[in-house]
Amino acid sequence: MSNGRYAMTIVADYIRRMPKETSCQQFCAGVTAAIRKRYIPFWKGNKDAVIDRLLEHPEERLTASAAIFSRVRREIWLVGDCQCLLNQQYYDNPKPYEQTLAEMRAAKVAELLASGISRDSILADDTARSAIIPQMLREMRNQNVTYAVIDGFHIPAAKVPVITLDFRPWEIVLATDGYPFLCPTLAESERRLQQQKTDDPLNIGAFKATKGFLAGNNSFDDRAYIRFQV
Repeated sequence: MSNGRYAMTIVADYIRRMPKETSCQQFCAGVTAAIRKRYIPFWKGNKDAVIDRLLEHPEERLTASAAIFSRVRREIWLVGDCQCLLNQQYYDNPKPYEQTLAEMRAAKVAELLASGISRDSILADDTARSAIIPQMLREMRNQNVTYAVIDGFHIPAAKVPVITLDFRPWEIVLATDGYPFLCPTLAESERRLQQQKTDDPLNIGAFKATKGFLAGNNSFDDRAYIRFQV
């Protein structure tokens, strides 16, 4: 199981068990503690050692994002790089460095294509992505400093958008950032995703990403989508 998937199971279990009155601040503190306690057994209880290691190597942390609707508080919390539609008004919470790295990768892909390397070769072995990994790892040291994630370290409240809803009817869509074009229905969001794969599988055009559609994959990133009315 990947670190991200393992983190997702911990977060999902925490959400299932947390009291319905939980605030965003309480959620962030509680889910951080739930992740943090999973680290210690692997380091034989040496708390200082594990924290030092994970500060130096953020890529080894159990890391996830979550978009949450609190029915009791009538709030939506975007913890990490997720997105939502509220009566078709769009909100997101992207990593601050993501677009810069996507531009760097797009420029590198353009160089590779100009040198004669085929699109299919890049899709099979994305060396342009490999070229930005060192910078990506450096930027990850800013997790829960310049942007929020769930990773067992304190989540700064200022980096978590909290959207409060009034009591009019609302149609809500919550999704991960695996949908480059978030639409009011799952079918349309999937159609736009597949259109992106057809038109620009390298993700270097109007929509740029830090990775493309690897050969054999029907998407370039993990995705989740839920739509409901309140």
